[in-house]
Amino acid sequence: MAESAYDFRDETADCEGAEDFLNHFDIAFDPSVVHVNRLHILQRFHDYLGSHLKAGGSYDDYRGWLLRAYEDFVTSDAQTEKVFRVHQRAAGIAKVPITAIGRARH
Repeated sequence: MAESAYDFRDETADCEGAEDFLNHFDIAFDPSVVHVNRLHILQRFHDYLGSHLKAGGSYDDYRGWLLRAYEDFVTSDAQTEKVFRVHQRAAGIAKVPITAIGRARH
């Protein structure tokens, strides 16, 4: 019998914050780390999912990427990790989508 795929959206529909996601995936966490970095953790989790799980994944896949996102901020901080554009700009990092690049007009 084939194992059914993990339905991330359905299974996490009631999760409202970082703590809810961490509890859902049974990840032990330091509340003081989450309190300071909750939005950064969720954004990093989102970034990891977008880069690595385009076609979906198992519970363990999602749990692993959330754990990695959380651990990024256990060992570092928001300014160092530069998850949000404001931190990237402050460090002189600019991203330009390829679609914004056009031919020069003469």
